[in-house]
Amino acid sequence: MISKSAIQAIRALTLLARLPENEFADARALAEKTGGASNYLGKLLQSLSRDGIVVSRKGLGGGFRLARPAKSISLLDIVDSIDPVVRWNGCFLGNENCSDENPCAMHKKWSKVRESYMKLLKKTSLADLAEHAEYGK
Repeated sequence: MISKSAIQAIRALTLLARLPENEFADARALAEKTGGASNYLGKLLQSLSRDGIVVSRKGLGGGFRLARPAKSISLLDIVDSIDPVVRWNGCFLGNENCSDENPCAMHKKWSKVRESYMKLLKKTSLADLAEHAEYGK
């Protein structure tokens, strides 16, 4: 369900969460540690900057850092910035008129999965991931 772009952003932000306070990391260094392309990661980080998740600074010693503590950034914050989750509210089978009153064959099952998934994204913080991530150490 999470796109490759969102995964790349999560990996990069996990590394930023490990930085000392007020230290910046450039997209190239982050991309090397996460196995992504620096140009693409830079664009993702700029998007996250517009949404107030990271702060960017140009010039010598510049790059990116978290805009707020990692424990206050949920996976939902990150994923929604890259791939708006509103698209997950639609019918699993693509029906236009699917609802609780007019459910498709997957409606009840999909609703339960979607709710659980959203709960997981909301309750998992970037700090939770930074504590256990294996890459970039």
